[in-house]
Parts: sequence; structure tokens; C-alpha cells
Amino acid sequence: MPETARAEVMHHREEIIVVLTKTMISDQLSFIRIAKGFFDAEDFSYIRSRRIGNGKIGGKAAGMLLAFKILQSISPDLARRITLPDSYFIGADVFYDFISLNALEYNQKYKSADQIRAEYPEIKTEYEKGRFPEEVADRLRAILERAGKTPLIVRSSSLLEDNFGTSFAGKYESYFCPNQSSPKENLRALTTAIRRIYASVYSPDALFYRKRMGLLDYDERMAILLQVVQGDQYKQYFFPALAGVALSRAPIVWNPRLRRDEGFVRLVNGLGTRAVNRVADDYPRLITLSHPTLRPETSPNAIKHYSQHYIDLINLDTNEFETKSLNDVMGMDYPPLRWLSSVDEDDTLMPMMSIGRNIPPQRLVMTFDNLIQRGDFVATMKETLTTLARYYEAPIEMEFAASITALGARPSITLHLLQCRPQSGLREQTVRPVPADLTPDDRLFISTRMVPQGQLSSVEYVFSVSAQRYTTLSSEQRHEVARVIGRLNKILEKRKFIMLGPGRWGSANLDLGVPVSYADIYNASALVELAHTQQGITPEPSYGTHFFQDLVEAQIFPLAVYPDSPGDLLNQAWLDRAQNSLVALLPESAPLADVLKVIHIPTQRPGYLLEISMDGERAVAYFVPAVIEERKPETNRAEEVMRWTE
Repeated sequence: MPETARAEVMHHREEIIVVLTKTMISDQLSFIRIAKGFFDAEDFSYIRSRRIGNGKIGGKAAGMLLAFKILQSISPDLARRITLPDSYFIGADVFYDFISLNALEYNQKYKSADQIRAEYPEIKTEYEKGRFPEEVADRLRAILERAGKTPLIVRSSSLLEDNFGTSFAGKYESYFCPNQSSPKENLRALTTAIRRIYASVYSPDALFYRKRMGLLDYDERMAILLQVVQGDQYKQYFFPALAGVALSRAPIVWNPRLRRDEGFVRLVNGLGTRAVNRVADDYPRLITLSHPTLRPETSPNAIKHYSQHYIDLINLDTNEFETKSLNDVMGMDYPPLRWLSSVDEDDTLMPMMSIGRNIPPQRLVMTFDNLIQRGDFVATMKETLTTLARYYEAPIEMEFAASITALGARPSITLHLLQCRPQSGLREQTVRPVPADLTPDDRLFISTRMVPQGQLSSVEYVFSVSAQRYTTLSSEQRHEVARVIGRLNKILEKRKFIMLGPGRWGSANLDLGVPVSYADIYNASALVELAHTQQGITPEPSYGTHFFQDLVEAQIFPLAVYPDSPGDLLNQAWLDRAQNSLVALLPESAPLADVLKVIHIPTQRPGYLLEISMDGERAVAYFVPAVIEERKPETNRAEEVMRWTE
């Protein structure tokens, strides 16, 4: 239409875009406000051509498409370096069709925590037996035929995911389908993955998260995002050269020179699962984009220790998702190797300028130094994050994979955009100065490594897990510690408490920390990870992982204390002599009383509560006088229920 005539009908066009967005993509108003300025008819046509069934495509798919559209519209040059995976969408209404067809209606969200936990395994089993409407199965067969032997990933895309303030990071499942078997077996693997994602709507973590975020009454529906896995084949393995998570605002800084608003990246070689999840005995490369070469570690030995040692990949021969040692996978014939690795030369890390040398894999260290210093990775990432944050009008978080093409002496990067959502953030409160007259007994701990900024006041309880006793427990006993903490989390939900424990809270490896989930800790005010040298349990920075997002959205401060390192402190003597209230709160937990101590601060130090001041460089937990309500510490759950009833 002529421009003058077009202006008269633009309000109709805007209405059509809003209606189509709410019908096909998302009904979240914060999303629609941004999306209506970028989506057009071709976008809705694309979604419709790749959607299976009816209903919205969900938050994860919506965020990916919007981010890509913003980059295409605003920066054509940048858009040429960014791609979307080949993607398909299973509409949210198929979730209802599946439930109706298989009579799988469950009303879990208003049940008790113990009921939800106890019944979830049975729900998963019943969902895995379900069948799909035949028209859905036919479309899935067609997708598999088109994909051939290329691996696929099945990702949750619920209507609540990736919204402003509620990311649902890690709450629902994703599954890799290697896709190397017969068509019938590939279809079975694909449909099983979808069934398991549907079942995860009833998982304890998801339901407790919804309760915490005030979304329990919302009618959750699960859409599915089905994508071709980004990567290349090397030997019998399939994986991308790079993958990770990038945040437009750094969640933490380790040097005053670092600027938070220029972005932060957790980077790995291989599939990005090692960047978004906390994993045992391994570390991604942490990059603050304002000063990308300024690492948290300084010595060569520390850099070697805090580097990536394992890789997640798809084994095309075994048709499995696997974790392998980098030493067992990498060879000098891997083309991107010179951009990813440095060479350990007598306690000096040297850049790998050529892959022609016969270097044993044991001497390779995954530093990513050549990539950062010689390529366009940092510039591309900064421009991408800045552009998206500007139009989201908020900090954003992006998951990505990337491929490397050598252009002479420089690596050129192509980003594959996998996910984009608003970034959660801890509230940066005014930090009160730590009193100068504190005695040694006035302080509970001091932390000096990767400290956030904030103030935590009026802490009434401290949970303390003994590192020495924890290491002697059986696997079942360690899980029981986590379950007891989950019960305490519920009992004390109206009180302010922090948790101190060895190693990594939430670790899947029982040897590295207490295996709590979000459902066990969401009422805590701070999680403090203790790294005792003699125990050999060292916390790994979780900044940028799904676990970290859990803490941030729940406004739980993450801290790490290294009691044997200069500058850090732990008042172990006070913890040892404090009375344990665990049995009074949970009489059935008496067998764990020597492992888990629950300390009621006003009982142990009458008239005092705990304060934690965090200025971004140092966190100090100290006891302060406080006027508190006159009440005795809880004695058992029955009294707590009576108190709630009153």
C-alpha cells in the first residue's frame, strides 16, 4: 500500500499481530509488548508450517524466535553470523490431547511436599506408557525421515518458561535423541522423550518453583521444541566446537576492573550441558567480556585445575549421549583444537599456534585463549548481548552453540542461537558497613571469593552439615540428609535461615556435596559452600548455571568459604558448641543429629540475630543485637501446624 494509506490501517495490523501472537506463541504481556514490533506475517507462516497440532509453541521457542528476529531486524551484519537450528514445535494443546487419550489427569499441585515427591515416580511410569494421537505420530515420523541420521534434541517449552522473572531454568527436562537406529526405534526414543517432558510438569522442583513464584493456580501447559543438534562429526562423535550460556549482565565479578554490564559467558567444548548444569570434577571457562583475558585464576596450576577435563557428546556408534575424558576424544587432527587449547610446557601454558605438532593429549589445557584473543568471538558476543538487552529493556540470558571457521590466522565464529530469556538478578541492596569493633566470636564467617552484592538481615537459624561426618555416610544416608533439609525448608518457611555445607550444594555427585534440589532449599536466604582443604571437597562456581538461576530468582545469596585460605574465616568453634535443635523440630531425624545441626541463634546468643554484609568483594556474617518477638524455638511439627492454623 502507499505509505499514506498504510498509516491509516497500521492499528489493524498491530491488532492482528497481537492476536496471532497470543494465539500461536505466548499470552505473556511483557513478551507481546516487545514481539509486536518485530514479528510479521512470514513469522507466523513459518511457525504454522512447522507446528504439530494446535496451541501455543511455549516460552522457550518464543524467546528463541524473538531474539533471532530482533538481531535480523536491527543488525543485518550480525545476523549473518547467527543462525537458528532447524526447529519444529509441538503445540501446547497436544499435551491436553495426550492426557485425554490416555486418561492421565493428575491433580498434584495442591498436595503436600511428601505426597508430590512420593507419587512422581509412578506418574513418570504411567506417562511413559501413553500413546499419541495418530496424526501427531505421523508428523513425528516425517520429521525423523527428514532429519535422517542427524541427532535431535527434545526440549520443554512450557507456557510459563522463559518469561520475565520466571525462567523455570532446569525445572523441566530436555533429552538428546542420537537418531542412529531403525526408523521404528528412533520414533520410540523420540516419543519417550516427549512423554518424559510431559511428566516433568508434575516434578517436585517444578511444582515447588511455581508455588514460590505465585504461579501454582496457573493452568500449566507443555509445548515441545524439537531441534536438530548443532555440531559436527569427529571420529564417531558428534558435538559442537563451542557451547555455553551468555548473560548480558555479569552475575559476579572477581576483580574491580571488570564491568558487569558488558556481559559474561560460561564456555565449553562440546554440548552445552556442561555449561548450564553443575557437574562434578569439571569447570567451564568463565569470561567477563569487558576484560576477557582476566581470569579468576592466576597461576598455571590453578588454570589447569579449573579448566574443562570432560566433554559431553553424542556417540554415533553406541547411539548414546555420553561424557568422555577430553584426553580420550581429542586428537591433533581435530580442526578447532588450536583455537581451544594451550600446551602445558613445564608449568607454563603456551598458545597452540599450529596443530601439526605431535602433542600428547595429557599436555593440552582447554583455555580457549587463542579463540578469545585472536578471533571475533568476544566482539560478536558483546554485540549480540547488548542488542538483545536493549530491545528487551532488561538484562538477558542466552544459550548458544558455535562453530569455528579458520580465516587465515583468525578464527571466525558462527553462533547458533538456542534460547533467550530475561535474566534473573539478585536485588542489589545498600550494604551496611561491617562494625569495626567485632571480636573473633562476633563473626560466623568471612568469604572473599566471587562475592555478590547485597545485605541479609535478621537471620534466625543456621543449618550446618558437618564435612567430616558427611564423608562417612552411605549413599542412602546422604540422600536422607537432603530429604531432611527439604522438610526443614518447609517447617521454617516463615523464618529466615541460611545453610552451611561441604562442597557443592545441589551436586549430583554425592561425594562433592549434599544432593539437594530446588524443592529442598527454596526458602533459604543464603547457601554457603565450605571448602575444607583436608576434606578434598571444593565448591565450583555455579554462576550462570540453572542452579544459580534458581538461587537468584528465589533471592538466595550464593557464597563460598575457604576456611584454610588467607582472608576467609569460619567460626567452627561456635558451630561446634551450639546446641542442636534438629530433634526438637524433627524427632524422627535423630540418627542424623551428628551430621546436620540446626542452630537457633537467639537461643545460643540471646538477643542477637545474624547479619551478612556483601559488598561484591567480601562477605562478612556477624552477630548483631536485635529486638525480636518473644517466642520459644519450635518443638515439633504439630506445634508448627497449630501456629499456622492460628
